[in-house]
Amino acid sequence: MSGGIGRRYADLIVSHGRLVVVLVLLLTAVVAVGAVIGESEDGEIGQFETDSEETEALEEIDATYGTDEGVVAQLVVRDEGGDVLTRDSLLEGLSLQQEVREDEELNATLDDQGFVGLENIVATGAVFEDRAEEANGPPDTSEPTLEEGIEALESRSDEEVEELLADVLDPDSDAGGQQAGDGGTGQGGGDADPYEFLPTSYEPGDTDAESHITFLFQVDDSGPDEEPRDAYDAQVEIADRVDEGFDDAFLFGQGVTDEASSNAVGDSFAIITPVALVLVLGVLAITYRDVVDVLVGVFGIAVVMAWLAGIQGWLEIPSSQLLIAVPFLLIGLSIDYALHVVMRYREARAGELEETGTQTASDGGRGTEAKSRREPDGGVVGTRAGMTLGLSGVVLALGAATVSTGVGFLSNVVSPLPAIRDFAILSAGGILATFVAFAVLVPALKVEVDDVLENRFGRNRAKPPFGTGTSVVNRVLSRFVALARRAPVAVVFVAVLLAVGGAYGATGIDTEFNQADFLPEDAPEWAKSLPGPFAPDTYTISDDAAYLGENFAERGEGSRTQILIRGDVTDPDALAAMDGASSGIDGDSTIIVRPGGEAAIDGPPAVVRELAGENERVAAALEERDANGDGLPDEDVAGFYDVLFDADADRASEVLYRSDDGETYESARLLVSVQGDASAQTVADDTRDVAAAIEGGGPVTAVATGGPVTTAVVQDALLETLVQAFAITLVVILAFLTVLYWVRHRAPSLGAVTLAPVVAALAWLLGAMALLDLPFNSETAVITSLAIGLGVDYSIHVGERFIAEKEDRESLEEALAATITGTGGALLGSAATTAAGFGVLALALSPPLQRFGLVTGMSIIFAFVACLTVLPCLLVLRERLLARAG
Repeated sequence: MSGGIGRRYADLIVSHGRLVVVLVLLLTAVVAVGAVIGESEDGEIGQFETDSEETEALEEIDATYGTDEGVVAQLVVRDEGGDVLTRDSLLEGLSLQQEVREDEELNATLDDQGFVGLENIVATGAVFEDRAEEANGPPDTSEPTLEEGIEALESRSDEEVEELLADVLDPDSDAGGQQAGDGGTGQGGGDADPYEFLPTSYEPGDTDAESHITFLFQVDDSGPDEEPRDAYDAQVEIADRVDEGFDDAFLFGQGVTDEASSNAVGDSFAIITPVALVLVLGVLAITYRDVVDVLVGVFGIAVVMAWLAGIQGWLEIPSSQLLIAVPFLLIGLSIDYALHVVMRYREARAGELEETGTQTASDGGRGTEAKSRREPDGGVVGTRAGMTLGLSGVVLALGAATVSTGVGFLSNVVSPLPAIRDFAILSAGGILATFVAFAVLVPALKVEVDDVLENRFGRNRAKPPFGTGTSVVNRVLSRFVALARRAPVAVVFVAVLLAVGGAYGATGIDTEFNQADFLPEDAPEWAKSLPGPFAPDTYTISDDAAYLGENFAERGEGSRTQILIRGDVTDPDALAAMDGASSGIDGDSTIIVRPGGEAAIDGPPAVVRELAGENERVAAALEERDANGDGLPDEDVAGFYDVLFDADADRASEVLYRSDDGETYESARLLVSVQGDASAQTVADDTRDVAAAIEGGGPVTAVATGGPVTTAVVQDALLETLVQAFAITLVVILAFLTVLYWVRHRAPSLGAVTLAPVVAALAWLLGAMALLDLPFNSETAVITSLAIGLGVDYSIHVGERFIAEKEDRESLEEALAATITGTGGALLGSAATTAAGFGVLALALSPPLQRFGLVTGMSIIFAFVACLTVLPCLLVLRERLLARAG
């Protein structure tokens, strides 16, 4: 029955080739319109809802404490082994600030604070000294301008600047605390702690350091879900001026990292694209040995990509990192489908496919006998009869691979995460498009093209199939036949052993998500020696991020977590618990430790001590309530908090939230500075440890939240969903194959046999990732789905071909040889093409592209090896067991 269905389908496609081509192209145009009129926006990998206490706590903080709508960049000036706290170095920093302020476009992106750094504090101190000396009456305490600060430092010698610096950095001095805020053109500094701008290795009191940091605060004037493009562009411009004006300095911010990442991707493709094209076209040329067949295959891939873009547009699916694997999966499937169709066609025309009886396929209106009649072009059968016979033998395998792979990916629609559901729908739609392109359009198009070339131009279009005859490829594939015939048990045993080892190695694989892993790396020397447009730029952004994370308490996105404290926050034990948790941070934590050993945690204890040192009324109120001398109130905490709000409501409201009537204090929060280059999961764990310590020491609840924590929650939920999707996909495919083989061949065990190599290849892949220290996170988990998609496709082709050959051959060995040398040749061409094309991404400067290339290449190679070693051996063992059972 199945043979009849395949034959009737193939006859229909071939008999109406031109009509089929026109209809498919019209349908493609309709679908592709979606790419133009659809409103598909760019999305992020984490743009989906997760119900967790961390996200609820962050929403409460945003509603009660407000959010920081500014943009922050960091300017680091360094001289490793030297000293950057010199008169000339500080003046360089101030000159850069003045240059930026004088540029109207750049200055428009700065907020009221603008630049805030140690150079501002020192220069302001110099101005105040000069004013004190010149004043006859009360000294002028108005905020100095940048010009005044520069003049004050220029008028001093190196020794005088060092003396002033010693006063500012004296642990017992309050010189740094007398600065005024930046009114838009002034010095800045505010009430900043001078140590905040020095590396964590700095010893308090020293007047020299090998680096210091200056913060650049910008305005975020973007709308909801939009990037502050003006601020980011300004960062790039300022970064260029930093490179020109300093011997060793860098500006780090989201705009700079985005620019570097974008340029790195462009440089990567400038290097990789020619190599990939040469490799892919070279392998296709060797496999097809025909320009026309290569062009037809490339045209089919273009149709699939048009469908993919149209489906995404019609369904308004937002682009995200999760979808990066979809076009690569479809290109791999497209090449595979095309090779199977073309090689079966060639086998039919060469008389290498058996079919009993007289064929009734349309071949220009003539009936043909595939086994006996020789056409004038030297082939056994003509173009139409050859395509009918070849397509009828492979279309059911293509359909089974399409349904199993498509249904497997579509099973992910049960995920509670919208991003995963979008990935499932787009993958399934693209897989269907691949079937339409290569089981409908390409066969019809190829018949019409070959007919024209043979009948009008006299070109012989009968080509030998890849992997047959006495070629080197045939001899290599014959080795697989001998292996499966002579040692199937040994092969299966080794495969299982490797799979078990891979599964065990996967238990220790890194599952953390680190944003720093996405920053581009500098190109190797061979790449820099490439000529002109192929030579990449120099990228230090990854090293800069590492240096920043190791040496400074950063500002901005990803560098700060929060802890929301609920309950009786006015209980003295709660305040003591916050203080105790903050002081228990060691050097191994991702939480920043400032010079002097103090954790960079801003909360009620820090604000109490800060305002007590600045405000006499707060100091007096604290003295009345501090019974044990620890600098915190031990009684009437609520009354003391009232004094804090009276003294500085803005500062107090950053860490305490009181009701609108001012009667009760409902929550408190801690702002925790963390290493920006650390993994989100590690940062989340360290922040949770602090929250747990607070809960254990006071009558309150504490929830860790903030950017890195919610990122970790999102990534963990995403990874868990992807792993569950793997299991669901495998179960769905197994059920489908079992039913399929039962209906077609009354052999349900073939479903498990066909899927076994896919599971083995997946285990090998995970083990290889563990050996290569490649993380298994939401990014690579999506990519490893290629191992399932291509593996199932490869296995079905081998299994279907083996069953068909076993019915036509006299022995098991002949059926095995015909399967591996026939279908194996197409698989080899497909695997070599896709592995070469995507494997070269490992040469990219962008780590995500590198990982994509490595994981994709390995998944293709493992799937191919498993299908030509494990699957034939399992088929042989199954046949022998059935023979013994009678």
